[in-house]
Amino acid sequence: MSDSAKSVPIGQRDIPDYPRYAGLATFALLPRIEDVRRADVAVLGIPFDAGTSFRPGARFGPNHIREASRQLHPYHQTHDVYPFKVNQVVDAGDLGVTPYSIEAAVASIEKSADEYAEQGIRLVTLGGDHTIALPLLRAVAKKNGPVGVIHFDAHLDTWDTHFGAPIWHGSPFRRAAEEGLLDLERCIHVGLRGGVYDKDELEADGVLGFQIIRADDYETDGAATIVERIRNRVEGGPIYISIDIDVLDPAHAPATGTPEVAGLSTRELFATLRGLTGIGILGADIVEVAPAYDHAALTGLVAAHTAWEVLSLMAYDKEHFGL
Repeated sequence: MSDSAKSVPIGQRDIPDYPRYAGLATFALLPRIEDVRRADVAVLGIPFDAGTSFRPGARFGPNHIREASRQLHPYHQTHDVYPFKVNQVVDAGDLGVTPYSIEAAVASIEKSADEYAEQGIRLVTLGGDHTIALPLLRAVAKKNGPVGVIHFDAHLDTWDTHFGAPIWHGSPFRRAAEEGLLDLERCIHVGLRGGVYDKDELEADGVLGFQIIRADDYETDGAATIVERIRNRVEGGPIYISIDIDVLDPAHAPATGTPEVAGLSTRELFATLRGLTGIGILGADIVEVAPAYDHAALTGLVAAHTAWEVLSLMAYDKEHFGL
């Protein structure tokens, strides 16, 4: 067995008499990627928001989420797992992408994501706006073939062009479906409630491979039934999870570019994520955190904990299912 195979993951910074709020912030006080010999999962920031259609500012999301992640702890009570002991999780810093060209930025993101995929490193990405999902899905599908997608969002994000732009934060899943990146039998939106101009958009969305779970369904069905519906839809292959923070009600996550009222609670989102054990997560993104609209760091805090939930799922699946 090689030295790297035998190496024990380096976890969170743990220095006696040195508080969590002091020093430079990496995600969850984890090591930087350059400080480890290998990595299983990398938390990667993509500070890009040139594809947003309403309130800008998500380019500042990654560092805001990092600051809020200082208080994340090493043990997940629900899953009975230590996510940073099972996998070597690192902070890979931020990609430097141009704010002036969507096409150039998307190409740059895809190239970097390809390099991580070739090393066998899964990404949990901090956005940035939802445009970044397209190049991330390109990299995942290039290595694994068409994938199922669980898309948490208030909006469809399967629209076509906007102001003449074919790639923007409202189109990543349309472009992904057209490019053959998605398994059209295993995709689902969760939390949908806003931003529909015409009924035809919902019908077109179905052709692109998505089923819909509305935010209202949580009131009538409950989280346990929602989890069952998601699992029935996506079973049969690996999954990519994309989480727009506006899936949450603005009371829980006010700092986002396109807020919609009557959304999910944090508890409902986490109950759903915690029910998705064993699905096989290839990667994930948490996007659309725009800190200029935050107060008391509410949105940064929930985004950091959402990333931690995904990392804990990955650890649980590795420990229990070998995924």
